[in-house]
Amino acid sequence: MADRDFAGKTAIVTGAASGIGAAIAAELAARGATVIASDMDADGLDQLVADITAAGGTAHARVADVSEPAAMEALVTFAGDKGGALHMAVNNAGIGGPQVPIGEYPLDGWRQVMGVNLDGVFYGMRYQIPAMLAAGGGSIVNISSILGEVGRRAAAPYTATKHAINGMTKVAALEYSSKGIRINCVSPGFIATPILTKNLPQEEIDKLAALHPIGRIGTSEEVSALVCFLLSDRASFITGSVHMVDGGYIAQ
Repeated sequence: MADRDFAGKTAIVTGAASGIGAAIAAELAARGATVIASDMDADGLDQLVADITAAGGTAHARVADVSEPAAMEALVTFAGDKGGALHMAVNNAGIGGPQVPIGEYPLDGWRQVMGVNLDGVFYGMRYQIPAMLAAGGGSIVNISSILGEVGRRAAAPYTATKHAINGMTKVAALEYSSKGIRINCVSPGFIATPILTKNLPQEEIDKLAALHPIGRIGTSEEVSALVCFLLSDRASFITGSVHMVDGGYIAQ
């Protein structure tokens, strides 16, 4: 039986319909949290909620565009209505964008990646933090990437947003740690999410695996384990930091 250390707490997870977000939502629910699962994929959210409910957990779906501030404000209000208060949040929603060099990058593509990846995290914290202050404290994990530490060709906006998320997380932690809110980043390497495994041939996945000293790509559950640790009281002295779950990628 899973540890029920999140019983009585409410958590928002964005980008929860599949992959890393779905794994985080499922683990939070298994550990007793009321999960507010958000995504643009309504069908995926419905399946997630059904799976969590069948396993004995509690989850509620909310379709929301993280790049719209009103949608993020409404998501926090929804969490309060369903769970009574907001105690935890995982700002996970993100997109990759076109794979194009900077000198050719489509302007609308730049704005879309910025809107989802960076604005979405800012809008999330902008409304999550006041709700957590009202609840007496809480914990936030923002999902960054190994590309928050290094560069990658043809991924300028994605890389820029992940570097920015790391910095914004540190600022938020400095501002709110003394007020009972811990804020950290988790930076995955290449993870075996449906987006990756369904869109790349095995030979390309093998090439990505070879980039990691551990010799493989990671799983969503390995990311979830770190995220849920940081959200928990076991991480009570950890804030303002960026944590790799990357099979040694950044250590090279």
